[in-house]
Amino acid sequence: MRFRVLAAGMTAGFLTLAAPAAEAFCGFYVGKADTSLFNEASQVVLVRDGERTVITMSNDYKGELTDFALVVPVPVVLEREQIHVGERKYVERLDAYSAPRLVEYFDEDPCAPPMARLQDALPSVGAPEGARVDAVRRKSLGVTVEAEYTIGEYDIVLLSAKESSGLETWLRESGYKIPPRAAKALEPYIKQDMKFFVARVNLKEHKSQGFNYLRPLQMAYESKKFMLPIRLGMANAKGPQDLVIYAMTRQGRVESSNYRTVKIPSNMDLPVFVKEEFKQFYPALFEKAHAREEKRALFTEYVWDMGWCDPCAADPLSPQELRALGVFWLDERNPTMGGGSQVVLTRLHARYDGEHFPEDLVFQVTSDRQNFQARYVLRHAFKGELSCEAGKQYLKALDNRHQQEAETLANLTGWDLGTITKKMGDDAPGKKAAGGKPPEPWYRRLWR
Repeated sequence: MRFRVLAAGMTAGFLTLAAPAAEAFCGFYVGKADTSLFNEASQVVLVRDGERTVITMSNDYKGELTDFALVVPVPVVLEREQIHVGERKYVERLDAYSAPRLVEYFDEDPCAPPMARLQDALPSVGAPEGARVDAVRRKSLGVTVEAEYTIGEYDIVLLSAKESSGLETWLRESGYKIPPRAAKALEPYIKQDMKFFVARVNLKEHKSQGFNYLRPLQMAYESKKFMLPIRLGMANAKGPQDLVIYAMTRQGRVESSNYRTVKIPSNMDLPVFVKEEFKQFYPALFEKAHAREEKRALFTEYVWDMGWCDPCAADPLSPQELRALGVFWLDERNPTMGGGSQVVLTRLHARYDGEHFPEDLVFQVTSDRQNFQARYVLRHAFKGELSCEAGKQYLKALDNRHQQEAETLANLTGWDLGTITKKMGDDAPGKKAAGGKPPEPWYRRLWR
C-alpha cells in the first residue's frame, strides 16, 4: 500500500498588563493542525529535569508596544543570567514537529498481478516596558524591588509584595495598565511568598534590534514546584483561552497532577475531502472532545522520543535547536549527535477559563515513553477499472469503509452525517456498492 504524509496550514495564562483590548499572554502536512487554527492560543515550552526548569514564553501580543507588560509569578528572585531573550523560530519548529497531522494512503489495484502490487507497496514518505515610584512610596505599599535588568528589548523588574492591593497600586502608579481583577488574581501568589517577574518593552532597544515582533522570554530556575500559573491570565481574558504546552524531559511523558490528562481521539480513517477542510476539522474535533470531558481536562496531542518521528510533520529538532529552547542535559562532548534521542516531548493542549480551571496547572514527569500522536488517515480508493472478481469484492468492502469513515467524522466533530456524505461525492456510501463507475469504452484505452 503506497502512502505519503502531506505538509498542512494548527501559555499559559500569565498576566498581560495592557489595554483592555489586549490578548492574553503566550497562548501543513496537508495537514498539520498548528496553533494558528485556534484564537488566542498561547504557547509555553517547559524543559524539566529534577528540580531544574527552563520556561520559554512565546508572546502573541497584539496592540501598541507601549501598552505591553507581562507579570509572571516565579518561585525565586532570578539573577540576570537566569533570564534570556530567545527566538520564536524554535517554538515554531516545535509546533510544526508535534502538530496533529493527516496521513494519506492510496489503495493498490486489487486486479494487478502480485509482483506489481508489491512494487507499489513500497512506501514513499513526504517531507515531511516605567515610571518608578520612590522608595518611601514602595515601602508604604509593601512592595520591594528585588532586582532590575534590561535584557534585549525588555526592561525587567523582580518584585516581592506583602499584599495584592499594594502590588496592584504600585503597578498602576508605575505606569502599568492593570485589568480590573488583577488584585484578586495576584493574592494567591503573594500568600505563597512567590516573587513577580515584570517585563515591559524598552522601545529604544526594540527599535535598535530591528524586530517587528516580540521575541520569547526565557527563564531558568530551580524549584520543587513544576507548574504554570494560569490564573493570572484570566484577569484580562475575554473568554476561554487555548494553551499549548511543549514539555521536554529525559524521563518520559508529562501529565497534569491536578487535572485529568487524556489523549485526544486519534488514528481514525476519515473521508478524503477532510484534506481540504482540515482547518475546520481539527478545531471541531477538539471542541467536541473538550465538551465531552466537561471542559476540565488537558489533552495529550503528541508524545515522542525526539530522535525520530513517523510520520514526520516536520523534521526533528537538532541538538542546537533543543539547546536554544533550554534542554541543558545534552552531551557537551558531542553536541551535534544524539540530542533528540535524549529528549521526550509531550505536547499538551488545554482550553481553560476560571470556572473549569480554578487552580494553576501542576505537572508531573512520568516514566511512560510510549509514542502517541494525533494522526488522522485518508485512504484514497483505487480509481481504475475493476473487472476481476477481487475488484468486485474490493468495491463491496470499499462501500462499508466509506460508511464507517462518514460516521467516524460525524462522531468526532458533530457535523451532520448527510452533509458529510454529500461532500464525499463519488466516495459517498452506496455508489460503489451499486457498481461504481462504468468501465471506459475499449477504444478510449486503445492508444492511451
